[in-house]
This record gives sequence, structure tokens and C-alpha cells, in this order.
Amino acid sequence: MSLGSRVVGIALAALLLASASPALAQTPSRGRLVVTVTDQTGAVIPKATVTLTGQDEATQAAGVHTAATSAVGTAAIEGLVPGRYTIQAEFPGFETAVVRDYRVRNGDNRRTITLQIQKREEAVNVAREKQAASVDPLGAAFSTVLTREQIAALPDDPDEMEAQLKAMAPPGATIRVDGFTGGKLPPKSQIRSIRLPRMDMMAAQNHGGMNGMMFIDIMTQPGQGPLRGSTDFTLRDDVFNARNPFAAAKGDEALQRYGASFNGTIQPNRSSFSATIQRTVQYDTSNLLAETPAGTLAEPVRQPASGFNVTGRFDQAINKDHTLRLSFQRSSLARQNLGIGGFDLPVRAYTSDTSDNVFRISENGPVSRRFFSESRFQTHWFGNDNRSGFEAPIIRVLDAFTSGGAQQAGGSHAVEFEGATDLDYVRGRHSMRTGVLVEGGLYHSNETSNYLGTFTFSSMADYEAGRPANYTRRVGNPDVRYSNAQAGIYVQDDFRVVKSVMLSYGVRYEAQTILADQNNFSPRVTATWSPFKSGKTTFRAGWGWFSDWIGTTTYRQTLQVDGFRQRDVNILNPAYPDPGVAGTTAPGNRYLFGNDLVLPESMTINAGVDEQLAGALRLNATYTYRRGSHLLRGSNLNEPVLGVRPDPTFSNVVEAVADAASRVHSVNVSASMLLINWHRTIFAANYSFTSSESDTSGAFSLPALDDSIALEWGPVAPRHRFGAQFNTQPVRDFSVNLTARAQSGTPYNITTGLDNNRDGVFNDRPAGVGRNSALTAGQWDLGARVSYAIGFGEQSQASGGSQRVTVVIGGPGGGMPTGGFSGGADTKRYRIEFYAAAQNVTNHSNYTGYSGVVTSPFFGQPTTVLNPRKVELGMRFGF
Repeated sequence: MSLGSRVVGIALAALLLASASPALAQTPSRGRLVVTVTDQTGAVIPKATVTLTGQDEATQAAGVHTAATSAVGTAAIEGLVPGRYTIQAEFPGFETAVVRDYRVRNGDNRRTITLQIQKREEAVNVAREKQAASVDPLGAAFSTVLTREQIAALPDDPDEMEAQLKAMAPPGATIRVDGFTGGKLPPKSQIRSIRLPRMDMMAAQNHGGMNGMMFIDIMTQPGQGPLRGSTDFTLRDDVFNARNPFAAAKGDEALQRYGASFNGTIQPNRSSFSATIQRTVQYDTSNLLAETPAGTLAEPVRQPASGFNVTGRFDQAINKDHTLRLSFQRSSLARQNLGIGGFDLPVRAYTSDTSDNVFRISENGPVSRRFFSESRFQTHWFGNDNRSGFEAPIIRVLDAFTSGGAQQAGGSHAVEFEGATDLDYVRGRHSMRTGVLVEGGLYHSNETSNYLGTFTFSSMADYEAGRPANYTRRVGNPDVRYSNAQAGIYVQDDFRVVKSVMLSYGVRYEAQTILADQNNFSPRVTATWSPFKSGKTTFRAGWGWFSDWIGTTTYRQTLQVDGFRQRDVNILNPAYPDPGVAGTTAPGNRYLFGNDLVLPESMTINAGVDEQLAGALRLNATYTYRRGSHLLRGSNLNEPVLGVRPDPTFSNVVEAVADAASRVHSVNVSASMLLINWHRTIFAANYSFTSSESDTSGAFSLPALDDSIALEWGPVAPRHRFGAQFNTQPVRDFSVNLTARAQSGTPYNITTGLDNNRDGVFNDRPAGVGRNSALTAGQWDLGARVSYAIGFGEQSQASGGSQRVTVVIGGPGGGMPTGGFSGGADTKRYRIEFYAAAQNVTNHSNYTGYSGVVTSPFFGQPTTVLNPRKVELGMRFGF
């Protein structure tokens, strides 16, 4: 029988059992207990012995139950009589743990037991073991490791869980599931562990680069949890939303999102599956604020969108040691009225259709007593196509209004792959790891824009006088096909110098096929010290060198607009409305890579302290200095000299060169408190101070004056950022969640609106004004969510008492601040949750869209707000 037939058969059998005859329903209810055994660092312990002994008359009559934990550290005991039990867990080298008076209820029961390092003759040795654990790179220092009980308090919905985890982590953290980034989270029942970002970015296994190295690592487990299913519905209507203060009327907004999911165990402790379907139809509003010859135009613009997502996962324990994981995800999205808003008038609308598909496979397990391997592979194929709603030349009056057609056509399609293998070896005081990562893809693009031309006017007065400053138009064939591959290989060692000191060191080598540069070695080292026997205080410091890969879209531009396949026609002070270029070969822009181009690099130094305070409160503070070098910026090889181009065949010849730099000083302070046993309370907060400066805006960005970057140094990010997440359950089945966010102003550039150096680029700044010298207003907002769950009906017992069919809530959700089922409702067979979620509850106006063009009527002013209040209402039903 095929796997698909088997899954369908089990699903049908589960539904039949759930609606079985009254005679079957009268079978005495039983319980199922899943025990997870971990060590002090949160790592699971396979082959631990779990013994269950009854404490009252009914449970003692059933005898003693014994089971061994699987490769993922869990032991499941089925068909238990409800009542009180004693749980005992033991493993050689660890202290035996005993949990008394544990009450097993009908249905699913879970318990995590942590084993301590075995005591020796002197009690001081126990303290030293805690001290040794605190310097372990995989330990809890500089991180937050969630236990199964804490994971159980997170939302059942994967989208909502993702939002909450990101709110608990430092800014910019990326979720990684079983080593893969991107895609949707698995059902909570299949999650084995969650580790919030830790200060291990210097590890040689991390590619890193300029984009940061903060990961929320989620590991899954096969064969855990009963069969589960859900359906949900979420809606939003503009009647509950706030009006954009720059619009005369409230925008037309609506959301309808509905979905269903089904997941659970195929074979206990061996295999599991999950499937999720989601459909979304919505109308969002973009704010239009433009100054036209007829007056100011301020109105909301409706932007419809519809999307569909389907996700499937299958996990299989190949044997007692190795696990195979397969997943597939497909999403599609159709959006209309893009290109409208800000200064762009309704005639600028275009439509975009995108599709995205990801298939993943991974396997891990021990190779021998001292070796452990993990391998993964994914293929990703995607595409997008754009269509203009109206075709006409573009009329652009700088930061006043833009009219004419969208001039968007064609699209891009790609097939990418990623393959990686890591091998761990442990011997004595050394824990070594080596591995290789290979990525690449095949790309096809015929995407093009500005094929009918753009007239740019410096001011409204120039427009009314018919005096454009510039005319540009892209001509030629945009169709290109190309490939790219990039690889990294590394080796590293964690050496325990003494119990309180860990020294980690390694080197990584990386290369990319689109560049000739092959000399990219990145050495790194980290030292960790726990000075006290309690292990509650940990210091860590590190130094590392990093190389970054160049994006394929940057490379694509050098192929498409090479001056021969395509070129940008650039005419100064053209005639209007006919620039007079039809049928001519006017000089055009071209873009190219420099012959000596190298990969961007950065040097990073960090230091930090982590403190485990009384109870569940943990604090840590880190300082990071990063200096970037060989960053890409544009150099104009054909800049006008006294108004004359050195090569009259072309206008600008923009070469990407690697002589730009950046500098970042950052201080981050984090606090977390997990009080699951007290109203399921979770609190996490992050504050960061960042001084970030650079002298480039991108691979083909030109300096404002000549070809010198001496005056381009300027700030590029807000200095202060704060985020906090608070989740609690003040009363049974009622959850409250609050999310806070704040940041200081964002730098933006001031320009004259003129092209004084006659290079056709309107980035000239007033004399004495540096890049990004202006600052927007700060921002803050508060999100909230409340939910109430109602449960009814007892859990059902399947025939034979070995396979119980139960259902909990899952499926796609709102993506706003979160809660989740808890208390009494989560022990029932049927459950309904009602919830309301709001972004920016206070409707604080976070102004954005500041104009830095001196000739604009909106100069120095904001033109919109980031997030007017939006409210979502929803219901979930578990069946």
C-alpha cells in the first residue's frame, strides 16, 4: 500500500472512530502519558528508562509500566487508568529523577523530566557540573530554551506562534526549522525543542555575513501526539479600523481568512504527518497624497489581494537512531492596484501574480558511538509576472506627483537548491564539527520597466512650463537566462580548557561562481567563562571574520542592462512631450561588474554577560562592533567632464566596485521570564542601541558629487529599538497577550531636486549636507489580543484502547499578538475559541513617507502613517 493510501485510510478510520456507535462510546476512558527526558542543557536523552507505578487502588491494579525513550528522547505509555502515579526516569551517569503524585487524566498527558549529572562524594562537584554546563555553546546561557511545558503554553496556530517567538527574540531574528529558513512552522505537537537566539554567531558553521546571524532554532520530532484536526475563520472590516489621518475618508478594507489542518501520529514514536490549507481574500488600503496642478489629492486606494497556501509534512524514524523528515509547501498570491499610493496616481496601477514552492528533506542520527551526522536538501521554485493596467509615458514631478502608465511587464522565474551536511565528533574535552553547504539556482527573467519612457521635472513650476530636466527610457530585449552557485565549508572545535572555560575556534571558506574572487577564508574564535560554581553567571567574548554572497538580482542587472542587450536612454533637458528619440540610437546607461570585484567582508567583535537571577528571570547584555569592507557601490566610468562624456557611445557606465565600507556599534539588553506554572505567564523584552553608518546605498548607487565617496558617510538605521511580549492567563480559559514596539527616528536623505552634475541622477545634495542627515519622528505602538476558549465533550477512546482519537486546535491564524488554548478547555474533545486582536490599539500615528526633496511641496513632511489601528475577530473550532 502506498504512503498516501495509508494516510488517507488512517484519516478515514479516525473520523469513523470519532463518530462511533453508542456501544463503542461506552468503552471505559483511558489516558496516554508521553514523558520527555532531557539533560540540564535541554538536550533529549535517548534510551533512558521510564517507570510508571500507580499510587491509588485503581492505578496499582494495572501493574507497573516500563518504557525506554526513543531517539528523540520520548517514551509513550498507552491505556492508563486515570489516577495518581509515580514517574521515575533514570540513565547511567545521571541522578534518578522521581515525580510523585502525578495525575493522569483521560486523553493526552505530557511531562518533561530533567536529569541532573550524577552526584559524587562531595557536594561541591555537583556545583561544578552546573558551572561546566553554563559554558557549553548549546547550553542555556545567552539564550532561552523552552521546555515542553513552556512550548505547550504557546499558541496552537503556527502563524501566531511565529509572531510570538519573534516578539520574544532580538530584532532581526530568523526562524529556522530543522536547519531550514523560510516556510511555515510545523504543528506544535511535532515540535521537540525551541531555542531562542544565542550568542554563537562566531561559530564557523554560520554563513552570517552582513545580514546578521540570529536564529530561532526549532527542532521537530516524529510520531508524537494523537490525530488532530481544526478549522478556523478570521475576518476584518473597516468599521473597526481607524482612518489614515492623511486621507479624507476611511479606506475600504476587509479580510476573510479561513483554513483547516489535520495532523498526528501514523505509528507511535515512529512516524507522523501534518497537512494545512489556507485561503485568504482581502482588501487593503494604500494612502495617496499628491500635489497636482489641480490641487492636493488625498484619498485611500483599495488594493485587493487573494492567496492560497497548502503545506504538508511527513516525519519518519528510520530506526531507533535516525529520523527522516519530508515537507512540501506551495503558496500563490494575486495582487491588484499595486504601484498606487504616496505620490503615484491611480493610472500607475499594475497587477502581480506570484507562486512559490518548496520541497525539503532532511535526515540525522549517530553514525557511530562518537559521530553524529545531519544532512538536508531543499529545492525551491518560484515565479512572478506583472501586468500594467494602463500603458503611457511616465510624468514624474519630484515628490509632488507621478502619473502615466505603470510600465511593468514580464516576470522572473527560478529554480534554486540548497544542500548541506554536518558531522559532529566528540572525544575527551573536544567537540568537533565539520560541514559543507552548497547553494545555487537557474534563473530566467524577461522582467522590464520604463519601456515607454519617463519625463522627470524638478518642480511644479517646471512641469507647468513644460521644462523636463531629464528623459529616460529602457530599450532592448530583457530576456536573460543565467545560473549561480555558492558554497561554504568549515571546521570548528569546542575545547573545554577547564570546567569553567570553553574555547571555541574554527575557520570557514566560501566562494561564489559569479565572481573570480576565490580567496575567502574566515577564521573565528570565542571564549566562554563561568566564574562561579553555581553556573548562574557566564561571560562570553568572540572575534570573527565573515564573507557575504552577492545577490543574484544584482548580477541580473549587469546581464540585462549591459548596454547592448538593453540600455537606459538618458537625455538631459529633452523636448516635451516628444523627446525626439524614436528611431534613433541615443546614448544609454549600462551596468557592469568590476573585473577585480571581491565578496563583501566584515570583521566582528562581541562581548557579553548572562545572568540567571532568582526564579525564572534571566538577563543578558552584549556589545557588538562590526566593520564592513569591500561593500558594493556604483562608480560612474563615463561621468561628464565639463558637460561632455568621455565615451559618447554611452551615457552613464556604472560599474559595481567593492571599495565602500560600514561601521556598527551595538548594545543589546534582553530579559526573559517564563512562569508557566503561574497563569502560564511568558515575558520577554529586548532593547538595543545601534550606531550604524555606511558610505553606500547599494551596488549601483552613485555618489552625489563626482565619483568620490568621501562625503557619502552617513547613518543608516534607527539608534534605539525596543520590543516586549507579555502573555498570561489571568483566569481559566481566558488569555491576554500584549506586544509593545518602539524605535527612534530613521535617517533619510536631503536632495536639491536638481541634476547639477548632469549625470541624469537626481541625488545631488545641498552644499555642506551629508547623506541621510535628516531624521524622521520616532515610532511606537501596542498590539493586544484576548481570547476565550470553551471546551465540551469527553475525549473519545478508540477500539482496543491502543489508539486514541482526539482533536486540538491548529491551522492557520491571524498573525497578530497571540494567546492559545489552555486550562480546562484543552482537555475536552470539542473546543471553540473566540478571539479579538488589534494592531496599534491606541491608534498612535507613526508618521513615515518623509520627503527629502527641497523642491517638493512636501519637503521635510511626512505623507502617511505606518499602521492605523486594525482589528481582527476570529473563531476556531476543534472537531
